[in-house]
This record gives sequence, structure tokens and C-alpha cells, in this order.
Amino acid sequence: MSETATLAGGCFWCLEAVYQELGGVQSVVSGYMGGHTAQPDYKDVCSGATGHAEVVQITFDETRLSFQDLLAVFFAMHDPTTVNRQGHDVGTQYRSAIFFHSLQQEQTARATLGELDRAGVYGAPVVTEVMPAGHFWPAEGYHQNYFLNNPYQPYCMAVVSPKVAKFREQFAAKRKAS
Repeated sequence: MSETATLAGGCFWCLEAVYQELGGVQSVVSGYMGGHTAQPDYKDVCSGATGHAEVVQITFDETRLSFQDLLAVFFAMHDPTTVNRQGHDVGTQYRSAIFFHSLQQEQTARATLGELDRAGVYGAPVVTEVMPAGHFWPAEGYHQNYFLNNPYQPYCMAVVSPKVAKFREQFAAKRKAS
């Protein structure tokens, strides 16, 4: 049975590349959510004027992969303690957010945030927003499968590739079969 999750953890290229390799994931689409403008495009979102976050919308087989599993990868792949920032990427579009699609997802997300803070995992409070999923706007075609199509682009080599390598090391047992 398929379920949908929508997550924002900085640049969508990073999360897309990682989740495409996670077993149980059926599809990953980069896009925008959480803003107040209809039909946003990349230029508008990057201006910060639309309020949207760069997100990935993940369709996954809940019989093979839980929402909690998705969150484990999510929190390992970005810094959830910085407001509107991931590394050198700065702006509201790079915020950390979980857009829940069900009450169960909301409860799991809030419980996970509480556990991370109580355990002091990051040495700073987790600032990840938890909010209901709104309208999902798929990003332009050239953003889809970006790392797969552009592995030698400088940003991909400097930022995306190390995250993919970290994922492959930390979650080797959960990767799709090659």
C-alpha cells in the first residue's frame, strides 16, 4: 500500500538523491510547498517572496518502509537546528519542515522531534516545522533527477555527493538492490 510524505531539508536535490536509493521508495518528486503563491517557479521561490520551501514528495510502500524510517534518513541528512539555512544555502526555501499527510504522520513527527531534543542529539534545539501538507507544486523538469543527471555539476560534487555517500554508509542495509 502506498503512502505519501513531504519533507523539506534544504536543497531538494540532496534529499531527492538520497531517497531515490532508499528501499521501499516508489517515487521522489522535487517541488515546493508551504507558501502563499499559486504556481511558484524556482526563481520566485529562491527570492523568498513566495514563502515556499523546497521539498521532496515521496511515495513509498508502507509495507516495506515506515514513515519513521523516512524520518530517520531525513534527520541524518540535514541540520534540523538551523532556521532557514542548510550550509551555505540561506533563505526560507531551505527551512527544515515536515508536511504531514495524516494524523499518524503528525504524531510520529512530533514524537520524533521530542525524542531528538530530549536526547540532545544535535547539541541544539531542533527547529524543524511540523505542519499540514498543502498544495504540492512540482518543480520544473530540469530539477527532477537532478543529481542523477548532473553528478559532475560543482554543487552536486561539493554538496549532494557527500550526502549520498553518507547515506550509503549509514543506511547500507536499507538501500535498494542495485
